[in-house]
Amino acid sequence: MSAPERIPPRSVTTAELLTVGELTVRGQIRDASNAVLHCSVAHDGQEALCVYKPVRGERPLWDFPDGTLAQREVAAYEVSEATGWDLVPPTVLRDGPFGEGMVQLWIEGAPGAELLALVDGEEPEPGWKAIGFAEVDEGRTALLVHADDERLRRLAVLDAVINNADRKGGHLLPAGDRLYGIDHGVTFNVDNKLRTLLWGWAGEPLTGEAVDVLKGLKEALGAEGALAARLAVLITPAELDATRARVDDLLATGKHPEPSGEWPAIPWPPV
Repeated sequence: MSAPERIPPRSVTTAELLTVGELTVRGQIRDASNAVLHCSVAHDGQEALCVYKPVRGERPLWDFPDGTLAQREVAAYEVSEATGWDLVPPTVLRDGPFGEGMVQLWIEGAPGAELLALVDGEEPEPGWKAIGFAEVDEGRTALLVHADDERLRRLAVLDAVINNADRKGGHLLPAGDRLYGIDHGVTFNVDNKLRTLLWGWAGEPLTGEAVDVLKGLKEALGAEGALAARLAVLITPAELDATRARVDDLLATGKHPEPSGEWPAIPWPPV
């Protein structure tokens, strides 16, 4: 009798692994403002590291409805996926050891990748874009700059669409030739709350690539669009309409947005 044919293990997608895998808490990230748990997730012979943010661990905010930050994180991932730029790690909403929460694939940032810097002088060096001046010592200021990097520029467009109120340096994770943005809980507000370190392109024309992506988002956010259907269960109808309006505004102006002056333009602390 011949030996039975060996069946190779079934491939598990990242989304499936994050959604139905068994979550095991390994520790807590202590410097976060909300509860952030470092976990492993395992399913059908595959395992990965992830971040789990339970809704019950969210700190109330005056300008966002309570218990909605996890949904906003997932909504940011959905918009990132629709752009095709893959700027946000895979993120799902699911039940976990401490109730419903956001679960996101853990990304190990590459050390030594300089995206932000403080420099002397009034103007940035070639390859860098100015953000603004910051006080570094008593009576001494330095110019805060970010890299003139197409990955950051794409992220700046995504942030404008999702109305990101907290794009800090610590939320940028270079990984090889890729760049990921994380921590998208304070997004999709109806009011203009864009607060970011990526102001280097403010007022400059959008790239042709960005315009094409925004046109695709406009279609996907239409009444019958797939993205609109996915966002409708994560954010309010008013927030979905505001997202559509931001895409329309970006296409109408053809430029990166500039600080409104009605809201602090740069998050503090910036990292």
